[in-house]
Amino acid sequence: MVHEEELEQQAVIAWSKYFEELKWMFAVPNGAFLGGTKIQRINQMGRMKKSGLKVGVADLFLPVAKDGKHGMYIEMKKSKGGNVSADQKEFLSDMASAGYHCIIAHGAKEAIDEITEYMGFRNKSAN
Repeated sequence: MVHEEELEQQAVIAWSKYFEELKWMFAVPNGAFLGGTKIQRINQMGRMKKSGLKVGVADLFLPVAKDGKHGMYIEMKKSKGGNVSADQKEFLSDMASAGYHCIIAHGAKEAIDEITEYMGFRNKSAN
Protein backbone atom coordinates (compact mmCIF):
# COMPACT_ATOMS: atom_id res chain seq x y z
CA MET A 1 0.00 0.00 0.00
CA VAL A 2 1.40 3.38 -1.03
CA HIS A 3 0.82 6.30 1.34
CA GLU A 4 0.18 9.90 0.26
CA GLU A 5 3.48 11.11 1.76
CA GLU A 6 5.34 8.48 -0.25
CA LEU A 7 3.65 9.61 -3.48
CA GLU A 8 4.61 13.23 -2.74
CA GLN A 9 8.22 12.16 -2.15
CA GLN A 10 8.23 10.14 -5.37
CA ALA A 11 7.09 13.24 -7.26
CA VAL A 12 10.03 15.22 -5.83
CA ILE A 13 12.49 12.51 -6.87
CA ALA A 14 10.96 12.29 -10.37
CA TRP A 15 11.29 16.10 -10.75
CA SER A 16 14.88 16.06 -9.48
CA LYS A 17 15.97 13.79 -12.33
CA TYR A 18 15.73 16.77 -14.70
CA PHE A 19 18.62 18.51 -12.95
CA GLU A 20 22.21 17.29 -13.07
CA GLU A 21 22.89 19.30 -9.89
CA LEU A 22 20.42 17.12 -7.98
CA LYS A 23 21.72 13.74 -9.11
CA TRP A 24 22.96 12.77 -5.62
CA MET A 25 19.78 13.67 -3.72
CA PHE A 26 18.66 10.53 -1.93
CA ALA A 27 15.99 9.09 0.31
CA VAL A 28 16.53 7.81 3.83
CA PRO A 29 14.22 4.80 4.27
CA ASN A 30 13.48 5.42 7.97
CA GLY A 31 9.75 5.59 7.33
CA ALA A 32 9.67 2.40 5.26
CA PHE A 33 6.64 0.18 5.67
CA LEU A 34 7.80 -3.36 6.24
CA GLY A 35 5.97 -6.40 4.96
CA GLY A 36 5.51 -9.83 6.43
CA THR A 37 4.24 -11.11 9.73
CA LYS A 38 4.63 -9.16 12.95
CA ILE A 39 7.65 -11.28 13.92
CA GLN A 40 9.24 -10.80 10.48
CA ARG A 41 8.72 -7.01 10.72
CA ILE A 42 10.27 -6.94 14.21
CA ASN A 43 13.27 -8.91 12.93
CA GLN A 44 13.64 -6.65 9.85
CA MET A 45 13.50 -3.53 12.02
CA GLY A 46 16.12 -4.99 14.37
CA ARG A 47 18.47 -5.65 11.46
CA MET A 48 17.88 -2.16 10.06
CA LYS A 49 18.64 -0.53 13.44
CA LYS A 50 21.86 -2.57 13.74
CA SER A 51 22.76 -1.29 10.25
CA GLY A 52 22.30 2.36 11.25
CA LEU A 53 18.60 3.18 11.03
CA LYS A 54 17.88 6.23 13.20
CA VAL A 55 14.38 7.30 14.14
CA GLY A 56 13.75 10.95 13.27
CA VAL A 57 16.20 11.34 10.38
CA ALA A 58 14.67 13.39 7.55
CA ASP A 59 13.26 11.69 4.46
CA LEU A 60 15.50 13.30 1.83
CA PHE A 61 19.03 14.66 1.80
CA LEU A 62 20.59 16.87 -0.86
CA PRO A 63 24.39 16.79 -0.43
CA VAL A 64 25.03 20.13 -2.15
CA ALA A 65 26.62 22.99 -0.22
CA LYS A 66 25.09 26.41 -0.93
CA ASP A 67 25.28 29.83 0.70
CA GLY A 68 27.22 28.64 3.72
CA LYS A 69 25.05 25.54 4.30
CA HIS A 70 26.54 22.04 4.07
CA GLY A 71 23.48 20.52 2.35
CA MET A 72 19.72 20.27 2.67
CA TYR A 73 17.53 17.94 4.73
CA ILE A 74 13.87 17.61 3.75
CA GLU A 75 11.21 16.08 5.98
CA MET A 76 8.29 15.17 3.71
CA LYS A 77 4.70 15.35 4.86
CA LYS A 78 1.48 14.94 2.92
CA SER A 79 0.02 18.12 1.43
CA LYS A 80 -2.69 18.41 4.06
CA GLY A 81 -1.86 17.45 7.62
CA GLY A 82 0.96 15.18 8.64
CA ASN A 83 2.51 15.47 12.08
CA VAL A 84 6.18 16.09 12.78
CA SER A 85 7.38 13.81 15.57
CA ALA A 86 9.53 14.95 18.48
CA ASP A 87 12.42 12.87 17.05
CA GLN A 88 12.06 14.57 13.66
CA LYS A 89 12.00 18.03 15.25
CA GLU A 90 15.10 17.20 17.29
CA PHE A 91 16.96 15.89 14.22
CA LEU A 92 16.12 18.95 12.10
CA SER A 93 17.05 21.31 14.94
CA ASP A 94 20.38 19.55 15.51
CA MET A 95 21.19 19.53 11.80
CA ALA A 96 20.27 23.21 11.43
CA SER A 97 22.63 23.97 14.33
CA ALA A 98 25.33 21.97 12.54
CA GLY A 99 25.03 24.14 9.41
CA TYR A 100 22.48 22.34 7.24
CA HIS A 101 19.42 23.87 5.57
CA CYS A 102 16.44 21.97 7.03
CA ILE A 103 12.82 22.12 5.98
CA ILE A 104 9.50 20.41 6.53
CA ALA A 105 7.69 20.21 3.20
CA HIS A 106 3.95 19.64 3.04
CA GLY A 107 3.68 18.08 -0.40
CA ALA A 108 5.85 17.83 -3.48
CA LYS A 109 5.19 21.40 -4.64
CA GLU A 110 6.44 22.87 -1.38
CA ALA A 111 9.55 20.65 -1.46
CA ILE A 112 10.26 21.55 -5.10
CA ASP A 113 9.81 25.26 -4.37
CA GLU A 114 12.24 25.02 -1.42
CA ILE A 115 14.83 23.07 -3.43
CA THR A 116 14.46 25.53 -6.32
CA GLU A 117 15.12 28.43 -3.95
CA TYR A 118 18.03 26.69 -2.19
CA MET A 119 19.71 25.77 -5.48
CA GLY A 120 19.00 29.09 -7.16
CA PHE A 121 17.00 27.54 -10.02
CA ARG A 122 15.17 30.81 -10.66
CA ASN A 123 13.74 29.89 -14.07
CA LYS A 124 13.96 26.10 -13.88
CA SER A 125 11.02 25.30 -11.59
CA ALA A 126 8.57 22.68 -12.86
CA ASN A 127 5.55 24.88 -12.01
